[in-house]
Amino acid sequence: MDGLQSALREQSYLADRGLATVLFLALRLSRPLFLEGEAGVGKTEVAKALSAALGRRLLRLQCYEGLDIHQAVYEWNYTRQMLHIRLLEARGERAQEQDLFGPAYLLRRPLLEAIDNSDPLPPVLLIDEIDRSDEEFEAYLLEVLSDFQISIPEIGTIRALHPPVVVITSNRTREVHDALKRRCLYHWIEYPTLEREYEILTLRVPGLPDRLARQVTAFVQGLRQMELYKIPGIAETLDWAEALMALDREELEPELVEDTLGALLKVQEDLAALRGDRLRQLLAQVEIGG
Repeated sequence: MDGLQSALREQSYLADRGLATVLFLALRLSRPLFLEGEAGVGKTEVAKALSAALGRRLLRLQCYEGLDIHQAVYEWNYTRQMLHIRLLEARGERAQEQDLFGPAYLLRRPLLEAIDNSDPLPPVLLIDEIDRSDEEFEAYLLEVLSDFQISIPEIGTIRALHPPVVVITSNRTREVHDALKRRCLYHWIEYPTLEREYEILTLRVPGLPDRLARQVTAFVQGLRQMELYKIPGIAETLDWAEALMALDREELEPELVEDTLGALLKVQEDLAALRGDRLRQLLAQVEIGG
């Protein structure tokens, strides 16, 4: 477990002991891992860092409303099938169904690619933002995650020789069914503490002046205590720090903060609400300006 934590750190991902433990168990028990948490806390980055740390290919399925098996699992290459039919007709031959519905005409999407793969090591399959998909697609995943198999009517059932490492993420915009969660190990990712976010910032943004890193971290932590439409996540903290570095700044000043808030807050109502007295109060709390 400590080795996994160190391997993730080498990929610039700081996993606390709880996350490292559940990742270790997911690998040891060959169980999918279900990660929940607010948007921007680093759920997607877990799968990216894990695939890099393990030296495995990452397959990502980005979920959205209306996602179906044609985008997620497979579909037939109709263009190539039609060309084959016309070629046979030109020869005076007739196409047979078994010739048209075989592996050569199959377009493999992330789920099928993860189940039926020939990699020396099974890939890491990231099913990102499952809460954005429909319940029908969520139900379809049960077969995949229960038995690591996919049924294709024209071919039959394809089973994984070696199951992929599965990471599922959710921002909890809706509740995911218990039947899916029961097949997974579960972990909730919190926003980082002040010290942990400072550590992430210095690791991910090399060369960031120490005073600026501490001011940025304190300011963002203060923002998260306010009632905002969209609380800034770790990604926004990193964006803001990189923007400040691009301006060659070594510490925050009130005018600089106001001019660069668009790198941190992405909703107009939040920007408007923070101007004026609220901004000055927050700056005073984190000892910026005078």
